[in-house]
Amino acid sequence: MKSVELGDVIKEKGIYVGTVNGKSMFPMLRNKKDTVIIRPFAGKLKKYDVVLYRKRNMYVLHRIVRVTPERYIICGDNCINLETDVTKDQIIGKLEGFYRGERQISIEGAFYKLYSRIWVALYPVRYLMKKIKNKRIL
Repeated sequence: MKSVELGDVIKEKGIYVGTVNGKSMFPMLRNKKDTVIIRPFAGKLKKYDVVLYRKRNMYVLHRIVRVTPERYIICGDNCINLETDVTKDQIIGKLEGFYRGERQISIEGAFYKLYSRIWVALYPVRYLMKKIKNKRIL
């Protein structure tokens, strides 16, 4: 049986709804528990958008933390390494919302928007704390 590419599903169906696999977007998205809704993006992407893009042979769902004229600077909420080489051509879709259990979380809601801004603003603190935890700066 031929395996189906996630990018093809989004392109053909116009939507992908599925459970996330990985811890890079924790605490917002919980590994194998939360369900995301992703659609192809239309228009301009902006800071705080969560996008699905292809990186080598895998799909990655991370947050845009900065936009430059040529690229997007992207980082998972549970990551400290910035991905600085993501171009518009690599991006397949944009997070439209997600389910935490039975409850749908809107990315248009005030709580989500506040979370996104605070989480990105706290990046330097999160970076330092992870480095200390991993004993890389001592």
